[in-house]
Amino acid sequence: MSLRPIGSRTGLPAGSTPARRTGVRLAALLTAGALALTACGGSDDESATDGDGGAAAAGDLGDIKVQFSWIKNAEFAGEFIADSEGYYTDAGFGDVEFLSGPVAQEQVVASGDADFGLSNAVSTAAAIVNSGFPLKIVGATYQKNPFTILSLADGGNITTPQDMCGKKIGVQDPNLSLFKALLAANDIDESCLEIVPNSFDVAPLEDGQIDGLVAYITNESLLVKGHGFDTVDLPFADNGLPFVAETVITTDEIIENEPEKVEAFLKAEVQGWLEACDGEEGYTKGAELAVNTYGADIDPPLELAKEVEQARQQCELLVNSDETAANGIFTISPEAIEANLASLSAAGIDIAAEDLFDTSFIDKVIADNPDLKG
Repeated sequence: MSLRPIGSRTGLPAGSTPARRTGVRLAALLTAGALALTACGGSDDESATDGDGGAAAAGDLGDIKVQFSWIKNAEFAGEFIADSEGYYTDAGFGDVEFLSGPVAQEQVVASGDADFGLSNAVSTAAAIVNSGFPLKIVGATYQKNPFTILSLADGGNITTPQDMCGKKIGVQDPNLSLFKALLAANDIDESCLEIVPNSFDVAPLEDGQIDGLVAYITNESLLVKGHGFDTVDLPFADNGLPFVAETVITTDEIIENEPEKVEAFLKAEVQGWLEACDGEEGYTKGAELAVNTYGADIDPPLELAKEVEQARQQCELLVNSDETAANGIFTISPEAIEANLASLSAAGIDIAAEDLFDTSFIDKVIADNPDLKG
């Protein structure tokens, strides 16, 4: 299934085609986008804490590359703050390169072209099961996934899964399996609706060519609302498909041979995201870093008001939850893991918890640094 070229409304470079997010069809994503790099800042602090709680000189853990799932917008506010405030350096890393998406994050990490990647449970599980990639999820930025069926109140007005019947739903090729999982989870026969191949461009929705669009509640939904439309969201997480997203993935080899690197990275991540989610000041700081520094070369330019709102919503709706209030951000509770496995089963992916998750590192980070519990 081919994707239509997107327009300029998504905040992507004109003419680019975003194969976004789930990466279930990994091979189709390998050529998507250039791996743009961002030079990273550092701290003047010459010491850090290694995985055993001892002193580690800045840079001892080497340089690292982090593969993003999307363009450098406020979705990665925590990473931008961690870099600009020197938290990665404090943790013992040298240079940190942020690689722009959209690409097949699992392929990039599994091949060694990045040390860590940001993905989601469905994508990673599919890569492990279908391609045999030696990967694990070691932490989760988003406790609740942001996928949604976006519609217009005076258009498709899709408020329940059943409302999709008789409608045209724009679905991106890499998200087709995920969308079909949503249908299966809600006992909806695919024949009752029309699946329209579409990119993440919102113009077909706004122009009435489609009635609904697979989107991110913190991105495309905000874009359409910002264009003056009254929007309606049908979140996957609230309709049978709860799973963690913006998950930190790395290889089994790094977990086994460089465990201190995993722990140090997660510590810096938690520090950055705690600051990014620290009220309006944090939302604005992360958004400004996206607009003025890390995503400054995006054409058309990112809009600060939208990025601030994205930062706010992702923190309030996705990053923080009752479980993270009790356990700390980036943690994944046993209950959440079970819910994820049920969602994966609905998507036709059978995998054991131990083959997908390793939460020992983030649990140790929180245990060793109780101030990071938030």
